[in-house]
This record gives sequence, C-alpha cells and structure tokens, in this order.
Amino acid sequence: MAINGPGPITLPPRDGLSPGPLSPPAPSTPGFGRSSNPLSSKVTTVLSNPYADSEFRESLTLLDERGIGNSAETRRQLRLDVQKDVIESNGEIIKEFGRVAEQLRRIGTTIDKLNQSYQEMKSHVTAAHDATSSTLEEASSLMTQKRNVETKQQLLKAFREHFVLSEDEIASLTSTVETVDDHFFLILAKAKRIRKDCEVLLGFENQTLGLEIMDQTSKNLNQAFQKLYRWIQKEFKTLNLENPQINSSIRRALRVLAERPSLFQSCLDFFAEAREQILSDSFYLALTGTSASGSKDHSVKPIELAAHDSLRYVGDMLAWAHSATVSEREALEVLFVSDGNEIAKGMQEGRENELWQFMADEGDGPPEFDAVKALNELVDRDVSGAARILRQRIEQVIQTNEETILAYKLANLLSFYRFTFSKLLGDEAVLLQSMINLESEALRQFRSLMRDHIATLQGEFQHTPSDLGPPDFLQNSLEKLTAIMQTYDTSLASEGDREADFQPILAEAFDPFLAGCENMARNIRAPSDSIFLINCLLAAKHTLTRFDFAAGRVARLQSTIDEHTARLAESQYGFFRTESSLSPLLDALAPLSDSNKEDVAKVAELDAAQPEALTHASQNLDDFLPSAVMDAMENVKHLQDAVLAREVTEEAADRFCSDFEHVEEMLIYADELVEQEGRRRAVDGQERPSLRALFPRTTGELRVLLS
Repeated sequence: MAINGPGPITLPPRDGLSPGPLSPPAPSTPGFGRSSNPLSSKVTTVLSNPYADSEFRESLTLLDERGIGNSAETRRQLRLDVQKDVIESNGEIIKEFGRVAEQLRRIGTTIDKLNQSYQEMKSHVTAAHDATSSTLEEASSLMTQKRNVETKQQLLKAFREHFVLSEDEIASLTSTVETVDDHFFLILAKAKRIRKDCEVLLGFENQTLGLEIMDQTSKNLNQAFQKLYRWIQKEFKTLNLENPQINSSIRRALRVLAERPSLFQSCLDFFAEAREQILSDSFYLALTGTSASGSKDHSVKPIELAAHDSLRYVGDMLAWAHSATVSEREALEVLFVSDGNEIAKGMQEGRENELWQFMADEGDGPPEFDAVKALNELVDRDVSGAARILRQRIEQVIQTNEETILAYKLANLLSFYRFTFSKLLGDEAVLLQSMINLESEALRQFRSLMRDHIATLQGEFQHTPSDLGPPDFLQNSLEKLTAIMQTYDTSLASEGDREADFQPILAEAFDPFLAGCENMARNIRAPSDSIFLINCLLAAKHTLTRFDFAAGRVARLQSTIDEHTARLAESQYGFFRTESSLSPLLDALAPLSDSNKEDVAKVAELDAAQPEALTHASQNLDDFLPSAVMDAMENVKHLQDAVLAREVTEEAADRFCSDFEHVEEMLIYADELVEQEGRRRAVDGQERPSLRALFPRTTGELRVLLS
C-alpha cells in the first residue's frame, strides 16, 4: 500500500462498515465517547507513531513490497497472512536448528574419536620418550661439548691472530732479505701491540703464557729495530738532501726508530758525520774550485779568486756558510720535524722504555725531548766541519789585516752573522760560538791597530796649528770615525743597546784624539786654548750629530763647548774692561749701591772718581770705543764658527754696558748730592766740579758704539 505524504489515511472497513477516510477525532460527547473509545484509541495509536520511526517505516515498506491493495478482503487477511508468515519463519528456523544439532552431534563424535587417538598417540610418545631419553641426553651433551670446542677454537684462532706472529710475519720482521716497506711497518706495529697487550695476560694468576709471548715478541722487536737501524744507515749513504722529494719511507723509519733512543742517536751520529764530511768538501770546493779528491769543477767560481778584498772574501765565505746552514736546516726539518711531533712522541716512549739508562746517567727521569733544539744541534754538527775551515780562514784574514777601518768592518760583519746564526740555530750552537770568538778577535785587532796608530801620532800631539783649527790627526780620526759609525748604523744592534754598545768604539777611536787636543790646549795661553778646544769640539760634534746612537756623547760635547764659550766670553769681557781703562772705576763702584745715600756720598771720595782720574778714563774710553768691536772680534778671529764668535763678543759687550750703566747712575747720584752740599759750602766760597762734566759718556752712546 502506498503512502503519499502526510494526508488522511484510509483504513479497511471493520465490522461491515464502509471504508472511509479517517479524520481527526472530533470532540467526544457524553453519549458517544464510550462507544467509540476502542476505535479512537486504535486510530490514535496508529497516528501517534511518527513516520520517522525506522520500524514503522520498514513495516510500511514491507507492505509495499507485498503489493497488498487496500481492500476489505486484504485487510481481513492481513493479520492471518502475517501470523502465517511468522509461523512459517519459525518452522524454518526450527528446521535449521535441527540441522545444527545434527552437525553438533557429528562434531562431538569426531572429537571423541580425536581424544581417543590423542590418548593413543600420547601413550606411544611417552613410551618412545622413555626409550630415547638417555640417547637424547647423550646427544645434548655432545652438542654442548661441540659448541664449547667450537668456541675454544674461535678463541684460539683469535688469540693466535692477536698474540702470535706467523712464520711469514716473523721473517718479514727480522730477515734482512725482506725489504723495509709498508708491510714491515704494519707487522712491527702489530708486534708492539702484542707486547703491550701482554700486560693484560700478566694480570691473571697463571702468567707463564704472557711471559713467554712477551719474551718472544721482545726478541722479534729487537731484531726488527736492528734491521731498521741497518737499513736507515744504508739509506743515509745515498740520501740526497737537496732533493725536495725526500723518500717518505726514510721519514717513517726515523719516527719508528725514535722509540729506541740509543739506536736513533747512533743513526744521528752516523748521519751527522756523513753530512759534516759532505758539507766540508762542498765548502772547500766553493773556496778553491777543486774537490777534495783534487778534480777541478769548472762550473764553480772559486771564492778565493772572485773576492777582490778581505772584506768581500770574508763576506762571501759567511754568506756561503749561512746559505748552507739554512738549506741544511730546511732539509732536516722536512726529514725530522715536518710531520708533526711524531719523533718527539717516539723518543718520549723510548726514554720511558729505557728509563734505567737515563736514571743511571742522570739520576732522574727521562728529560723532555725538544724537537727544535735537537734539530738545531744536528744542523750545528753537520756544519761544524765547514765552520772549522771558515774560522781558520777568517782568523788568518783578521791577523794579517793592518787597516783600522777594515778591522772594524770585519767585526761588524761578524756581528751581523752572529745575530743571524743565533736566530737560526739558538744560543748554544758551536757555529755561533765561533762567530762570537771571531768577532772578539776582530775587535781586539781593531783596538790594537787603533792604539798603534795613536802611538805613532804622539809627536803630532805636541804641535798646535797656528790657526788654532782642529789638528790633522783629529780630522783624520773623525773621517775614520765617520766610516765606522756608518758601518755600525747598518748593523742589527737593538735600538735600546745601540748607544751603550757603541761606547767602547768611541773610547778607542775618538776619546784618545780628543784627549790629545785637550793636552795640547794646556800649553796654550788663554783665550787661545778655549778657541782651539771649541774648534776641535765643534768638528767632533758635527761628525757625531749625524748618528742618533751618539746623542749622549753629542750632549756632553755641547756641555764642554758651552763651558769654553763662557770662558771665552769672560775673556772678551775682561778685554773690554782693560782696554777701555774703566776697570779701576768699575771695581771701585761695583760694591756701592745707588739706593744707599752713604754709598753715594762715598763716590766723590774714591780715587778713581777724582777729576784727574775721571778725565783720563773718559779720554781713554773715547779712544777705545771706535774700534772696540773690531779689536774684540780680532781676539776670536781663529774661532771657526763666526756666529759663535759674534755671540761671544756681543755677550761680553752687553755685560760691559750693564756695568757702565751702574757707573753712570752712581756718578749722577753723586753729582746731585754734591750740588746739595755745594750750596751749603757756597758761603765759604768753595766749589765742587761736576763728575758728569768730567765723564760725559752715556750708556746709550756706549751701546750704539758697541753694537
């Protein structure tokens, strides 16, 4: 039956009533409510079911599927059909459950049979287990033993691989027929590891195995190091240090051999001896162009023939020694130090292994290995042969030299290379000690030649030049000193020590000549002695001023010049006083003060202030003033510094004018006082002559004439 929307629902007729649409129930009346109550309740129940209810919707859908029409017959049969369907469905279900029960009965029978079979099999298994239990236990024991044996085999194999060297490995490690290659070093490293790991075996109660393995491994290691030692010595004989690509195997072998300090040191000694001979022959070839065997090498230009003077000869030899030392150090640095600190580590390990040797020698633990110091020592040993030849040749040059400047230049050149070699090889190198000794010998020769030169000049120290200028020996010494100072200025002396280090040279090359000039000045009358010394000191100052490391000596020279300048100014001042005839008057008035009336009153009573004396002094002053400056400059005409001569004269003249001003003031005050007293004496008819009338010159006139 179809349902279309929520419209009115048509139900089949009931109790013979005609079907009709259902309408919502009308309000019940008292007479009809009781008779229509069942139907209304039914209708209400049906209508109260919401269409959204799933069961109600499914019921309606089921009715649609049956295709039931809305008729009276259908409505009467609907309940019966439904009940019939229910009964049939229940019957089908009962039938199916019967089949299930039948199957369950069959399953139960099968399970019973299975249980019976299981029990039979269990009894058979139990009997079989009882019969084979002993065999299984024996088999299990055998399997366990097999596993233990296999484990022991693996342990034994691992132990042999780790702690035992094979025959081939021992042969490669100890046989001299086998070469020293990477395989050798691998086996050597394995042997060292075995010996170290044997310390673990010695920790067990049974130490026999560990001791036997360690003993055998130590023997193999000793033979291996001996083999390595002999191989290195053989390689050293053909090693070319000039080749930048030095064999890496040699470097590796040296680093390994460092673990045996005694063998390593022996190798170094052998190497040093070989290199010393090679460098000595090379130096001899560079000097003479002839090898040690006597054969000529035309590709070499001999130093002995190329050097034209002694300084060039020594410089070329030192330059060769420096070049050879630098090349040797660079080559050995590649050979011994370039790959880190491996040799130092090997040496330290070897010293710890051979601790008993160092304790017997030094009574203390192994010293710290210094790779740089060891390298410097090895380079120094390599060049020691050439250094001996160098020292002999330079000593010969120093001893045969007779030139003072050349002796100092040689000393300065040796000082330069001493400083260079100290930076290159350290302060304990034998080559550096040779440079120090040669420098000292050159300085001794310089001082000896300088003293001999001074001794030959003793006669010249007695003759003073007529023009009071610097003597020839001083000028020559200053020329030599200039050359020496120019040489020293190019040296490597540090800034703080330059002046102090040069003082001994000044003491030898300058002070004796200046002292000779001072001795000569003692035999000369003043002011010529001061003029002579000032000329000498100015020449010396001019020479030393050009060099900053002589600033202290220049300051002392200037102080001495100022002292003699003051003496010269005092001499010029005395000349003005004496030649002007004012010295008596100046001396008489000097202790008197113009502010003291008693001192002013004494002026007229002084002998130098009497009319005759004043007239004579005034006349002499007038005669002196026109040529006073020229006469005074004539006194210092030999002073080679014209500016200084004028300054000295002007200072003396200014001082003379200051003294004259005091005289003028005292005479003026004395005249004023006499005039006052003269008015009182005018009653007696006495008159007093004016001092200024007798001595009319003024200070202004004097300054103009002396300017």
